[in-house]
Amino acid sequence: MAHVAARKRPQITISDERGVLLDTGGGVVKALPLLGGAPFYHLNADTIWIDGVTPNLKRLAEAFDLAAMDALLLLAPAAGSIGYARRGDFLMAADGHLTPRPERDLAPFVYAGAAILSPRLFTDAPQGKFSLTALFHRAAAAGRLSGLRLEGLWMHVGTPDAIAAAEAAIRDSAG
Repeated sequence: MAHVAARKRPQITISDERGVLLDTGGGVVKALPLLGGAPFYHLNADTIWIDGVTPNLKRLAEAFDLAAMDALLLLAPAAGSIGYARRGDFLMAADGHLTPRPERDLAPFVYAGAAILSPRLFTDAPQGKFSLTALFHRAAAAGRLSGLRLEGLWMHVGTPDAIAAAEAAIRDSAG
């Protein structure tokens, strides 16, 4: 925290939740007063990727439409991603609108842990600990959740085995 406090560009503000872990949704609700009223990036700490030609965060910013979206999620193919072995998260229509994976089905896309979120997504959000997934599902039901397919290689690094696989992929991409 001391290291980033001195940064001027980009300025980093920390919402400290070490006293009570709030999960992805509750953490954002706690930080909203620090973020202001404009849409903002939300990044998970356990995902990384190797970009394609155009950086994916730039592509997200260019694709975000505040009039049509409460959230724009970066999505990776569930098949072929490193460190991910679950059933996928979303179905994506040709126009980018997302539908959550039906409970017992498979879905071709996984949330890649990067998004642009509008503060409007958090209207009437619960207090305390909760997952952003609940708000994503609510936005999808309202037709206000969209996705953008990641260009490049996505890696979920939430386990030691996945870290080793990601490190190997990074080494391979540099060679």
